[in-house]
Amino acid sequence: MKSRERLMVAFKCGTPDRVPVAPQGFGRIPRDSPLGRELVEKTDIILYAHGGVDPFIGNSFQIETLTAEDTTVTIYHSPAGDFRRVKRRTAATSACVEFPCKTPTDVERLLSVPYIPPTKEQIQRAAQNFIAEKDWLGGNGVVLYGLGDAVCFPAEWLSPMDFCLLWADAPDLMVEMVRVANERLLPFVDALCRFGVDAFRIVGGEYVSEQLGPAAYEELVVKPDRDLVALMHSHGALAYFHNHGPIMRYLPMILRIGVDALDPLEAPPWGDCDIAEAKKLLKGRVCLVGNLDDMEVLDKLPTEEVVRRGLELVERAGPDGFVLSGTASGIYGEHAARNFIALAEALR
Repeated sequence: MKSRERLMVAFKCGTPDRVPVAPQGFGRIPRDSPLGRELVEKTDIILYAHGGVDPFIGNSFQIETLTAEDTTVTIYHSPAGDFRRVKRRTAATSACVEFPCKTPTDVERLLSVPYIPPTKEQIQRAAQNFIAEKDWLGGNGVVLYGLGDAVCFPAEWLSPMDFCLLWADAPDLMVEMVRVANERLLPFVDALCRFGVDAFRIVGGEYVSEQLGPAAYEELVVKPDRDLVALMHSHGALAYFHNHGPIMRYLPMILRIGVDALDPLEAPPWGDCDIAEAKKLLKGRVCLVGNLDDMEVLDKLPTEEVVRRGLELVERAGPDGFVLSGTASGIYGEHAARNFIALAEALR
């Protein structure tokens, strides 16, 4: 099997010719370097494509961006008034230090802005980014279109603290914000599918599992994401779900969403995933992806130890519906890249 076919069989909970070994992206490895090319040729790489379109706000705002030294200020002008976002950069990272919405009143104001959806041309360009990445990979690997689910709307417009406070103080408003977000997201995804996108990586669940708990997860993730996944499946598209953090108590809920695959399933001490127990809870209906920590295992331990752990993990997970992968950090280095290759060779 070529790596794309191998991954797709696993994603559908089948048994491929061997368990796929999937780096997620190139990490810190230049994709056109000899090592980058080796990853494509010798592993079962998963890449992400992004379209640069925000379906939650579409073209509803006149956006002004001001940059000075280490700070970028984005001002969203609207008939309901201005909203302001501030991002700050250091040599190592960047972060949002001021979010556009700070109170329930701000959320109500945001929802009152007349919605202008993305144009057909914008969505088509987003789909073309995905198709171009697929063409670049050829028969190797799988490309997933990175998509924030409906809860990303409040999670990205409110600070983590205010996100939690909105759920505590005004849960009906949070539910309404997510409902509106999903109402805008579904036509966007429908159009992407019609333009040729056939595989999605859904992100956002961890905002709720890490901060709000199971009751909120049911309301803000399971309910809207069931409709999202059903739409993807109606087009024959793959629905791959991403959710960092302790995950075991959420697996029955994720099963009800109907997704095809789930990552990154962090093992202790970084998460709580027991891969064999997870497989039982998901009843052979969701492919498991991940479980080897990018930074603490793949990028640090000797190759012999990484291979030993990988083979043991495959033994526990079984040959079907499992992809041996990292934990989706996006920042693994050369040592981890070579360990991915060694794992793939050990499983041949």
